[in-house]
Amino acid sequence: MASQISDVKAIVQRAAEQCGFDVCGIAPAADLPELQHFSAWIAAGRAGEMAYMSSRDERGELKRASLSRAAPWARSVVVCAINYNTGHPYSTQMQDPNRGWISRYAWSREDYHDAVLRRLKRVEEVLQNDLWSGGRPRPSDLTTRCYADTGPIVERVFAKYAGVGWIGKNTCIINQKKGSWLFLGVILTSLELEPDLPAPDRCGTCTRCIAACPTDAIIAPYQLDSNKCISYLTIEKRGSIPEDLRAGMGRHIFGCDICQDVCPWNRKAPVSTAPEFEPRPGFVNPALAWLAEMSADEFRAVFRGSPVRRAKRTGLRRNAAIAMGNSGNPEFLPLLEKLADDEEQSVAESARWARARLLERDEAG
Repeated sequence: MASQISDVKAIVQRAAEQCGFDVCGIAPAADLPELQHFSAWIAAGRAGEMAYMSSRDERGELKRASLSRAAPWARSVVVCAINYNTGHPYSTQMQDPNRGWISRYAWSREDYHDAVLRRLKRVEEVLQNDLWSGGRPRPSDLTTRCYADTGPIVERVFAKYAGVGWIGKNTCIINQKKGSWLFLGVILTSLELEPDLPAPDRCGTCTRCIAACPTDAIIAPYQLDSNKCISYLTIEKRGSIPEDLRAGMGRHIFGCDICQDVCPWNRKAPVSTAPEFEPRPGFVNPALAWLAEMSADEFRAVFRGSPVRRAKRTGLRRNAAIAMGNSGNPEFLPLLEKLADDEEQSVAESARWARARLLERDEAG
């Protein structure tokens, strides 16, 4: 039976603050209204090649579409958020044609999954052990699970109902004081905790994120087609990228921050105090030629422990070739000529496209 404990919420939120989280709230472990759209989103193919998004249980039901199916024992969801913003310029402020863009979240000295989960485990320790000191009886059926973007749960939906922030039109969680540069972590628990009030939507009539997306990935307010999203294309997509989307990718080589860069709620977003989110040397606007010619050994050494490894060396070099084609810089032509014969088909094909694009622009004057 779920336990009713009046002061647990305050203790947990205090523990989250002590562990470095900037926001912490409680959501009910319920099948919330927004989850009803998930099945249709999957059925429409909006998840692209991300097969893990459509993982199903033994009955063939989508795990992420129903927390009551994925974790029937859960009664509450503790949602923690930590700011990862740094004092460096946004992608929309960087104009050097020789350099590419790695998404802000991937600059860090430590993979965010590890950084968030380490803190979550300390908060979980409070739920599992520290609460029950001083004679308070520990429930015999107490169960908890921690996830940092790794479990069968749509974190942003529960973040909304935990009061952490509202779901913006770009589908990111936005906090009125912190902005949207937030990593989310959740703790499912069998304890029945008092939920917070849902965060009200403060996007209003603003559509800057929709207008700014160069590949039209935000197909309608609050609706994202991953197949068109630069983050998906540069990280998750394997093989060749559709030609009609390449020009819109600009010089992004891992992820994209545009819809967050233009968001008014990020104008005064505070800088993170967590040292592990400071950028590694060379990760802010890396040289495209360096990335395109990176050896396998160098790739492993440079991106050890980094989310960038998810794109794999082939994907990163493919993306760099496309970025060179979008740079407008004819000085890349000799390198693209070399890459056009690369042993990796997606790299070679992208290089040929990029070379043709630069030549066409040069001929047009």
